[in-house]
Parts: sequence; C-alpha cells; structure tokens
Amino acid sequence: MADVRERSRERGPEQETVYDRNLKERNERIRRMRRGRVVLRDRDLTWDMSRQGRLKFFTDPNSYGDGAAPEDLPALTDFKVFVHEIRSQSGRHRHQGGLVIYVIQGEGYTVVEGERVDWKTGDLLLLPVRPGGVEHQHFNTGDAPAQWVAFRFEPFHEALGDVVEQVVNSPEYDE
Repeated sequence: MADVRERSRERGPEQETVYDRNLKERNERIRRMRRGRVVLRDRDLTWDMSRQGRLKFFTDPNSYGDGAAPEDLPALTDFKVFVHEIRSQSGRHRHQGGLVIYVIQGEGYTVVEGERVDWKTGDLLLLPVRPGGVEHQHFNTGDAPAQWVAFRFEPFHEALGDVVEQVVNSPEYDE
C-alpha cells in the first residue's frame, strides 16, 4: 500500500495547535540529528563555572547559543556529555545516579554515599542508580587539575524523574 499524504494549509502562529507545535519540534529534532555536527571541538566551547565546579558541556544545545541553526548543534543530544575539571574539590550533590565517568587526566577520589572510591587517569567510574538518589563529591589529590568526561543518557534520567539537589557548592563557585 502506497503512502498517502493529504495537503493542508499552514496555520499562522496564532492558529497553531499543540499537535502542530509537537510535529514542528519533532521535525526540527530529526533535522538536527540528520544535519547536526558530528565532531564537537573542544576549542569551540567555553568552560562554565557552576555550583558543582568547572564544567564544559559538549552535547547540550545551550552550549551553542540561542538561535543556532540545526547544523550548528550536536547531531546527538540524548546523551549529556561534559568534562569536569577538579582543581581541589567539586560541589556535593545528589541525583538518581546512572552516570558513567571516564578519567582523562589526574588522580583523586569520589565520596559516594559516605564511601571513598579512589581513581586515576584511565579509570572508569560507574555511579550507581539508587532510589532517592546518590550523594557524591569529587576530590583531586594530584598537583595538577584532574579532568574526567561524563556520559549521561537523558531519556533514562527523565523516565526516573531525576532531580538534582545541590548540597554543597564548589569552593571555586562565587555566587
């Protein structure tokens, strides 16, 4: 059976239905996935000093400015991929877990629900998923800043009803 399409007039913004807006957003997302950036360059992004510490977000569309064209945005945004640089210590926060962290340089430890877990360059940390979330904080024990890259699958976190609660701000963060 052949595909059948029905023609209809486009509505103006004042006549646009929720269904129309959903279709438009879906089509924009698909266009971005097909035509968006497949190589995200470190030099194109800036560091962000947040309550959790010094971060650089690679796949977050917010990192590319308001009004960026789909081809200027990452082709894949279902994963939040970000680098965290830890000079002394991060902030401490709680969220559902389910985070994959790969240490790209340095050494230190993470306190997960009161338990110290040591790590160094080349290690992979898996933050467990727990009801009520997992409280954690990262510490650098080396002379130079430590850096790790984190991978977070957003649809999983949304399905869990994930909430981030900042418990203690990074000492580098200036409100």
